[in-house]
Formats: sequence, structure tokens, C-alpha cells
Amino acid sequence: MSTALFLSPHLDDVAFSCGGTLARLKDQGWTVALVTCFTRSVPHPTGFALECQTSKGIAPEVDYMALRREEDRDFATLMGVDRLVWGDLPEAPHRGYVRQTLFTPPSREDTIEGPLVDMLAPLVKELRPDLVFVPQALGSHVDHVQLVRALPSLGLEPGRTLWYRDTPYAVRQPHAEPDDSVPSGLKPLAVNVTAELPRKVAGCNHYRTQVDFQFGGARAVAPTLDAFHRREAMAQGRSGCAEVFLSTDRLPPDVWSALQ
Repeated sequence: MSTALFLSPHLDDVAFSCGGTLARLKDQGWTVALVTCFTRSVPHPTGFALECQTSKGIAPEVDYMALRREEDRDFATLMGVDRLVWGDLPEAPHRGYVRQTLFTPPSREDTIEGPLVDMLAPLVKELRPDLVFVPQALGSHVDHVQLVRALPSLGLEPGRTLWYRDTPYAVRQPHAEPDDSVPSGLKPLAVNVTAELPRKVAGCNHYRTQVDFQFGGARAVAPTLDAFHRREAMAQGRSGCAEVFLSTDRLPPDVWSALQ
């Protein structure tokens, strides 16, 4: 049985970015692992970290990350995820980043790359995935960038790695470029997710603390993603709805057939 590993910086990135492809592979009998890196609960947050939850209507005494992990569990249950892993690493606001620095190059004082590799390397070795999904770091959120820059240390096989378009950053910034550390020479690969889109939308709506901020409300998720994925398909000369990845032009036959 083939295994797909989806790497997510935060508790929602895979769902928003490539949840349709996740559903497609699961329907084809693949084993699906979803690993999110930055999910640590930090007691008594202050400053910008506290603002990130209170601005979404969540009281200061609530464990915001525990709430988000439960949303992620609901998504995983709906999608039939076989392995769900939450990395015990703090999000950027808990590492000293503020609103003005969240989308700037990583600080020299931010040493999270080492712990990222230490957390992910044993999982990659254990799972031996046939296909790995990783972000391009569109939008330049520092957590996405740090994950992308940690990837070379994991020894992933280029022909079995797909780089997803971070969404909803790709919705807001359709011409955003991948981080400089993403390999050059990759080609776009469109995966038709027309049939899977309703399930993707349902899965995204499980992230109840995020959809108002990211999409303008639960009712906006479906029309926003439908329009976005139709544009993505059209840009690649395809019909219907597509999630578009960067990949090498030498995908193994088993991977190619699963995505067509």
C-alpha cells in the first residue's frame, strides 16, 4: 500500500492548500499521514501571541492551540487520515515574532530549523513515504519559510515530492513566488479535484477558529475555493477545479497514475 505524507506548518495549511488531493489519494487506497509542525500550547500568552487569539473572539484563558488541534482532529476524521501527528514546536508569535516581522525573512535568533529537522526526520524514516507534500512558502509566513528551508536536511526524493501552493495566500497573492530555497527547474502539475472539492470545503469548515479570518466566514469557503481552483485549472489549460503543485518532470509511474 502506498503512503502519502502531508507536511503542514500550521493546523489548517494542508486542508486549505491541498485537501482535495489528500481526499483523492485516500479514495484510491493510499495510506495518508498528516504532520503539522507548529502546534505547541503555550500557557498564558502575551503580546502579539495573545492578540492572535483574542482578535478571533477567543478568550485569553482558553488554550487556543488545544482548540485548534481538536479542529484538526475533526478534519482528519472526516478525511480518513490514517496517521495524525502534531509537532510540539511553538508558532512564530511564541518565538518573538510580531505583526511587523511575521512575513519577513527569519530572524537570526530564530533557531527553530534544528528542532524541525529533529522532529521530522524520524517520521520520514519511519513512514518511508511514496509521496511527500510540502509548502512553497507563498506569502512568506516565517513558519512556512522555516519548514521549507529545513526540508533539504530530510533527504526527500525530488521525484516523490510535490510543492503545494500555500492557500489562502495564493488566493490573495496569485503571482506570489516560492521561497528561494524551493528547487529551481520544477514544473507545474495540475491535479483535478472537481469531485473532491465538496469534501475539501467541508473539511476546511472544521477549522472554525480560522475561517472567518481566512475566508470571511464559513459561507464564503465554498465559493472562494471553487473560483480559485477553477482559475488554477484554467491557468494550466485544464477544465474543472485543480490543485496545482510544483514537481520534477520525472514522477514515478505509480505517483503519476494516482494524480491523473
